[in-house]
Amino acid sequence: MTRAKPVPKTVTVHIPFRIVKRGGRKEMQMPDGPSGHTKMDNTVVKALARAFRWKRMLESGEFTTMAELAEHEGIAFTYMARVLRLSLLSPEVVDAIMSGQHHSHISLAKLMDPFPLNWAEQETFWLSERQNPESE
Repeated sequence: MTRAKPVPKTVTVHIPFRIVKRGGRKEMQMPDGPSGHTKMDNTVVKALARAFRWKRMLESGEFTTMAELAEHEGIAFTYMARVLRLSLLSPEVVDAIMSGQHHSHISLAKLMDPFPLNWAEQETFWLSERQNPESE
C-alpha cells in the first residue's frame, strides 16, 4: 500500500500580466505566448448587435421603412444603412468577431466600407491569413 502526499489546503498560481491604460480604461495585458489572442472589439460587437436588432425590427413589421426606424432611433438614415449592411456578413465572419478570433485588421471603419455579398468571398477577404493591414 502506498501513501499519497497530502493535498495542500491552498494552491498559489502565478500569472504574469501587466495593467495598461487604453482610452481611459484599464486593461490586463498577458505576455506573448502560444495562447490564442481573444480580444473582442466592443465597437464592432455593438454595431453587429444593432444591425441584427434593426433587421429584426424591420422584418417583424414593427417599422415599415428604414427611414422610419432611423427617425425612431434618433440617428441618421445613412449611418443606419451602413450599419444594417453588417447583418449581411457571413456567419463565419460574425462568429470570428464575436469570439475575438478575428484578425486585428477588422475594424468598424473597414466593415462599414463596401464588402462582397458572397459569403465565401467575405471569409476569404476578412478571415484570410494573407490579409496584410500594412499594405493598405
